[in-house]
Amino acid sequence: MSDASGPVRLVPRLGRTLAIGAVGGALFTWMNLPLAWMIGAMVATTVASLGGANLHVPASMRSVMIAIIGVLLGASFTPEVLDKAGEWPLTIACLVLYLGLIVAVLFFYFHRIVGLDAPTAYFSATPGGLSEMVITGAAMGADDRTIALIHSSRILLVVLTIPLWYQLMTGVTATPSAIGPSIVAIGLVDLVVLSACAVVGVAVGRLLRLPAYRLSGPLLASAVVHATGLSASAPPWEVVAVAQVVVGSAIGARFTGVSVRRVLGLMVIALVSTVVMLAATVAFALVLAPATGIDWRSIVLAYAPGGLAEMSLIALSLGIETAFVATHHVIRIALIVVGAPLVFARFRSRGDGAA
Repeated sequence: MSDASGPVRLVPRLGRTLAIGAVGGALFTWMNLPLAWMIGAMVATTVASLGGANLHVPASMRSVMIAIIGVLLGASFTPEVLDKAGEWPLTIACLVLYLGLIVAVLFFYFHRIVGLDAPTAYFSATPGGLSEMVITGAAMGADDRTIALIHSSRILLVVLTIPLWYQLMTGVTATPSAIGPSIVAIGLVDLVVLSACAVVGVAVGRLLRLPAYRLSGPLLASAVVHATGLSASAPPWEVVAVAQVVVGSAIGARFTGVSVRRVLGLMVIALVSTVVMLAATVAFALVLAPATGIDWRSIVLAYAPGGLAEMSLIALSLGIETAFVATHHVIRIALIVVGAPLVFARFRSRGDGAA
């Protein structure tokens, strides 16, 4: 029998989580750091979680905020940007090669060097679809907790390092955290259209079984609306800031209840794998940039092994072509979610030695 008081008991935890996240976001905004609301919330809640705070963000709340971010990202698909889509096929094709190389190298690292069992090593090596990899890995006999922590650590490290690296080393500075009009200035028609993109996009994305449909569905709906000129507005910046705080806090809250020793151990393992991924990312970007004419910094963000929402928001914050970055990450997640279980099942059927 379910405990009716359960949801009531979650309210203080959620309030505490979002309060810590908001303070972190406000601090990072004051410091004028890139993607301040999300990264600040993520850092603050991670530190609090490892310090023993009992934090939690409900999956349903994160899903709503992810839909809002999807609408925001879709607003970058303007007719002018889509005119450049003819430059993307080579980078999309090479993405398949990149993923195959990364999974092979990291599987060897996790399995042969770190000593994880084959299923856990394999699904920890697949860069994308955290929830899907945790669920699929568990079904294939992997340790889902280890997979979740390695993927969470990877996302945490990538989201922390890439914006700061861009800002310090490449001369790219962050745009103000306030993206889009104020909620008091946006037109009623635009507000209705954007809200419809979120609601209809999630429903259609689920119906079509799109990868990460809670984000990719609203992104696709918003892209259609903005590419056709039905709206030229982004969601209100206040709403976007709240969405970033929730998403950042959700990342940090994943470390609640895990010992500092275990998290630090897995973070060291994840750090090595993240360095390998980022080195491969930069290498591919430097090779593809002269061949495609696309800025290598855009390719780095398109290939970087972070989450779809996080990498796309970083691109938006740094003024890098968001549509290009988001498109590649949607394809990356689709390839991983569909292909990774099939490849693992094929190798497992040949025996542990072959795998």
